Amino acid sequence: MTSQDAVLLHITDEIATITLNRPDRMNALDKSMIAGMSDALDKIEADIANIGAVIIEGSGGTFMAGGDVKFFYQMTQSPADEARPVIETMINRVHDIITRLTALPCPVIAKLEGAVAGFGVSLMNACDLAIAAEETVFTLAYIHIGTSPDGGSTHSLTRLVGMKKAKEIALFGDRFGADEAHDCGLINKVVPADQLASATAKYATRLASGPRGAIARTKALLNAAPEADLNQQLAAEAQSFAECSVSDDFREGVTAFVEKRSPRFGKS
Repeated sequence: MTSQDAVLLHITDEIATITLNRPDRMNALDKSMIAGMSDALDKIEADIANIGAVIIEGSGGTFMAGGDVKFFYQMTQSPADEARPVIETMINRVHDIITRLTALPCPVIAKLEGAVAGFGVSLMNACDLAIAAEETVFTLAYIHIGTSPDGGSTHSLTRLVGMKKAKEIALFGDRFGADEAHDCGLINKVVPADQLASATAKYATRLASGPRGAIARTKALLNAAPEADLNQQLAAEAQSFAECSVSDDFREGVTAFVEKRSPRFGKS
């Protein structure tokens, strides 16, 4: 399968949708999908001024079942000094995708259904928001094939759910449902399966029609907050607010408030 087939990209109404498209393998991550995700991000980054939100979804009724275990099996049949650099290179390419996703100025929404396993959890955690169908099943899963996690999940889990829960999720690799994922802070919303598409679209449309400069700066502030002390964060907030205050969107926002009407934001 080519990278163009493994990952699809559609941009409509300034919303980019990345579709993981290996349904026969439950969208398991392989080299073609890594290349496809990188290509999709190339196109999004090149047109970022015209994109207000990104959705990541899986085809065939599932998000992602983790890495392609058949590929890993093939690697175990090779000498260790040959297999290790191949796997390490592959993981570094995956990590580049994670850092590029988190660096996008526009919000990224994970649309979740079916299985969210292994790297699927890491990818979900790299998104800014996540909505899941009621029957979605989650598992970090790495421990079941005798390896430690990748994709930044050991970084994101501790920040999203706390250290004790992160260790439970990572060390046991147990499956859990959408309600538990919501209760522990991994996802934002749980909806019936037949409402998943509309709920995700509603999030994306609302964000894409918002004040994009303010949204981008807010996202950057929140992403930086865990590593900053209070004084650093206060300084960053002051600078960001000042930058927003001279934008067309700020002018429109305060004018609309005074005039008691809904604001009509642009792309500033």
